[in-house]
Amino acid sequence: MICSRAPLSGNVEILRVVASAATHKGRDYKNNQLERTTMNWSTKKILVTGGNGFLGHAVVAQLQRLGVKELFIARSKNYDLTKETEVVRLFSDFKPDIVFHLAGLVGGILPNKERPAEFFYRNLMMGTLLLHYAQQAGAEKFVAAGAGCGYPEHAPIPLSEISFWNGLPQKESAPYSLAKRLLTVQSEAYYRQYGFVSIICVPGNLYGPWDNFNLHDAHVIPALVRKFVEAVQAKAPNVGVWGDGRPSRDFVYVDDVALGMIRAVDVYERNEVVNISSGVETTIREVCEHLAVLTGFAGKIEWDATKPGGQLRRCFDISKSQRELQFVPQTDIRAGLTKTVEWYKANWSTPELRR
Repeated sequence: MICSRAPLSGNVEILRVVASAATHKGRDYKNNQLERTTMNWSTKKILVTGGNGFLGHAVVAQLQRLGVKELFIARSKNYDLTKETEVVRLFSDFKPDIVFHLAGLVGGILPNKERPAEFFYRNLMMGTLLLHYAQQAGAEKFVAAGAGCGYPEHAPIPLSEISFWNGLPQKESAPYSLAKRLLTVQSEAYYRQYGFVSIICVPGNLYGPWDNFNLHDAHVIPALVRKFVEAVQAKAPNVGVWGDGRPSRDFVYVDDVALGMIRAVDVYERNEVVNISSGVETTIREVCEHLAVLTGFAGKIEWDATKPGGQLRRCFDISKSQRELQFVPQTDIRAGLTKTVEWYKANWSTPELRR
């Protein structure tokens, strides 16, 4: 497959919900991918870690759409998921049928360089403990978000699941990405010994509503969205961007990944690693050009080639998810950026979004 190119106990909270209408907090559900589900989700007890986070918001919204009546959202203020006693308490408080593990410490190039030990330890402990105790508690299935940067630095493009272990990832993010990659080893081991079904979904570069827009540790699209919106608001003459604009990424809208993860739980009956992305390659320069139009920015984009831009290319082979899950991304880059810009502008005054 060739990647296509983009044109220009404590405060425990259990949510008992019924299927929402056609929209949920601004999300559009005109696609029919959820209609292909074979699982009776309304009877399932679902645990979501990171349910109040970026990807978690999207997954919870889709689960509500499916009519899930019991959602247990494990919040960090109630459970420290890096501690075994806390994870044991979590599974004592709630006995799930299905676990969505979406919690994690994430960030862009700079925080990964500044805090590599923290990125390694926290992500390793959370994933290891949650998968283990999900199996011990009798859960039916476990699904987690892997790390696209976990692929070997020199793996052939598009990145295919068969090359996931054929080398080391990029050095700057290796502590984070290897901690996430090790979850695939645990997943296979627990299936071989216990028959426990766990799925590691590897997304591309996620973006969309509820992302982290802090310029210090945001990923590229939320950082750029904030820069362009605020430049227009301030009537600034220029926007500074790291690198030279040539690096490309497989950007995927967060709602599409949520749909893909739910579909993976619905379909798979053994351990699997599967890419969930757009399969489309877009350069940073193209993203900036889109954002300039969408925000009305008429100034100059100033490229700082002295700053790192990361790997030159990254794009995912999504033929496995297309073939086995009938996964079809619904949102192209321009539509996704439009939604993200509109959402950020509507929520710009919320301090938590700009931290």
